[in-house]
Amino acid sequence: MTGIAEQAWFRDPALGRILVLLNADGGADGGEARVVGGAVRNSLMGLPVNDVDIATTLRPEAVMERAAAAGIKAVPTGLEHGTVTLVIDGKPFEVTTLRTDVETDGRHAKVAFSTDWKADAERRDLTINALYADAKGEVVDLVGGLADIETRNIRFIGDAARRIAEDHLRILRFFRFFAYYGSGRPDAEGLKACSLARSKLTTLSAERVWSELRKLLGAADPGRALLWMRQVAVLTEILPESERWGIDAIPSLITTEKALGWTPDALLRLAAIVPPDAARMEALAARLKLSNAEAATLKAWTMAAPVNDDMSPAAFERLLYRNGADGITTRLKLALAVARGKAESEFDEMARSARLIKLLDRATHWKKPQFPLNGGDVISAGIASGPRVGELLAGLENQWVEENFVADRAALLARLQERVQ
Repeated sequence: MTGIAEQAWFRDPALGRILVLLNADGGADGGEARVVGGAVRNSLMGLPVNDVDIATTLRPEAVMERAAAAGIKAVPTGLEHGTVTLVIDGKPFEVTTLRTDVETDGRHAKVAFSTDWKADAERRDLTINALYADAKGEVVDLVGGLADIETRNIRFIGDAARRIAEDHLRILRFFRFFAYYGSGRPDAEGLKACSLARSKLTTLSAERVWSELRKLLGAADPGRALLWMRQVAVLTEILPESERWGIDAIPSLITTEKALGWTPDALLRLAAIVPPDAARMEALAARLKLSNAEAATLKAWTMAAPVNDDMSPAAFERLLYRNGADGITTRLKLALAVARGKAESEFDEMARSARLIKLLDRATHWKKPQFPLNGGDVISAGIASGPRVGELLAGLENQWVEENFVADRAALLARLQERVQ
């Protein structure tokens, strides 16, 4: 059998304590616990393990009783679905009772608790996510997940259409897991089932759709997944804006990110596949219910002025002041990705790339100058509160910017006096 007993995460004393607790009495009372899902999958793939989830035949009340007796904090995070979170030294472990889906509508499920490991495995989504590791660290495979780990094949458990009918979000999960763990071409049956059920994505909450899409876009290289999503019209279903713009910029963007050491950025990838139109982005942000910060990032990008890569440093400083660095930075990164994509065959694009990199570095380290005056200074100069205060202040600030921020407070106060006389 395949084992993970020597993995550092599996030897964590806190995990060992929980497994001993839930496997007490040698299972005489029917109680058994195994690690399940991502920790097992990632361990077998040689990837980092972060969260460790545990499946058990014990009902949630029994889990909480054992935890209380052992002095372990137990939080009932999802009792209706059999989930209790055990916390040791501030580290959480999600423990869920084996279950079967009694009723599903593609969005929600009613479950029944079980002691059947095979039934629990078969109600999960993908084979690579349904692997267990027992208390000894031996991997238990009830759905053919080990073979798919070996070939990096992302495959639904059993009938793909049925798995998707149980939860329509699995369409996006199929492509997300392909982006992170898949190789070659996506499973044909899964691809077909996703395409046929794609209209069901509209029945899901915007929050669930965006959460899944954001994770997909944050993969090291989501390019192949996006390509297949576009091929079977899933991408158009959730992101119709991309139909007009396409995903051609993604490969060069990924290459540029890797070459320059950029951290994968889901919003930057999103900006690469939708048109830079403020009205469209506002509608997109509202439809997918992006956070205020995410919506602001996209708005800053669409509203930012175009950047001329051969502009002078002084002119670029003025552009940054009037537009802010965030939107300009996004524009520069996307322009740089396009330029680098052409640079191998076009000398001019190589030179342009070099200029864009300099501008990007300047924008990244830019600190906005503080305008030395405020409304109180204008009022102190004898102007009553009202629109005139803002007009005078804006005029002085504009002149200060045009002169590249060199005038100090004294000089600006002198100019103010001249204008109010």
